[in-house]
Amino acid sequence: MSETRTERGTAATASAGGRHLVAVLALPGFPPFELGIPSRVFGSAVGEDGEALYEVVVCTADGGPVLSDSGFAIQPAAGPEALAAADTVIIPPTHAMPELALGGPLPPEVAAAIAGIRPGARLVSICTGSYVLAAAGLLDDRPATTHWNLAPEFRRAFPRVLLDEDVLFVDDGDILTSAGVSAGVDLCLHLIRRDHGVAATNRAARMCVVPPWRDGGQAQYIDRPVPEPTVATTTATRAWALERLAEPVTLAELAAHARMSLRTFTRRFRDEVGMTPVQWLTAQRLEVARNLLESSDLPVDLVAHRSGFGSANSLRQHMRTALGVSPIAYRRTFQPHGSTATA
Repeated sequence: MSETRTERGTAATASAGGRHLVAVLALPGFPPFELGIPSRVFGSAVGEDGEALYEVVVCTADGGPVLSDSGFAIQPAAGPEALAAADTVIIPPTHAMPELALGGPLPPEVAAAIAGIRPGARLVSICTGSYVLAAAGLLDDRPATTHWNLAPEFRRAFPRVLLDEDVLFVDDGDILTSAGVSAGVDLCLHLIRRDHGVAATNRAARMCVVPPWRDGGQAQYIDRPVPEPTVATTTATRAWALERLAEPVTLAELAAHARMSLRTFTRRFRDEVGMTPVQWLTAQRLEVARNLLESSDLPVDLVAHRSGFGSANSLRQHMRTALGVSPIAYRRTFQPHGSTATA
């Protein structure tokens, strides 16, 4: 799981008004698709009774209209005061601040708006929104990500940031960053899951007609030559393995199913998925375990068996490595009033 994401922290609290307030900061040169991601995803998050879980407001640094990179302007519903009230602040990308690519400072009005974010608010960037957080000094000595194609430029501009361009997003507790475009959807769904668990996330994902999570990192999207149509892929073998996660599937069995040598299978798998077969299997099993811990009262040893880890001790070791918590601690986070079943 660490190949696709890093996780820390607990669910953010809602503002005094009740629903969790998400403020989306529209900057000059914003791409319309990315700006709309938070409203679409968080707007689809509802509780079991259908009640909206979030309130989303779009704002600008000065309250005035802002021009997109598609040639039209929007008039936001709010100004910087929304940032001071928000529980979560999301910064979509901007294509109109070239000085940031050189590590330059933020425009004064943007810097003032960022400085006005209330203490304790959760900060989130989508794609090159990470440049804004980095220019504000908020990512210094912290893990973060951005679009893989901009990694060399980003490192030159902000050498203190611990950049990882291989992942879809990084969750560092109170600051989260995502890769390009659709990774912003992944990150918003992750936040719903962190705040409200798997059921609410699945409901929102179904409404948006997207998967509730994606395996792999950005490596699978880096430009590579397209295989010839006659070249075998690992797609069918991955589907086969997903049906057998509870079984001790070996690398040799995977290669045999794909009718490839071990070396060829491993190389082709990594090219297609962005991680090794063993890493991928572990990630899939962790996801099964997380779902069971969130949605059932099964004892930890049975969760370990059904997710393919074999023993509670093995599951504990993998969860501590990937997520930094034990299965019981994870269950308490997502089922605070639920089961107290132990291993």
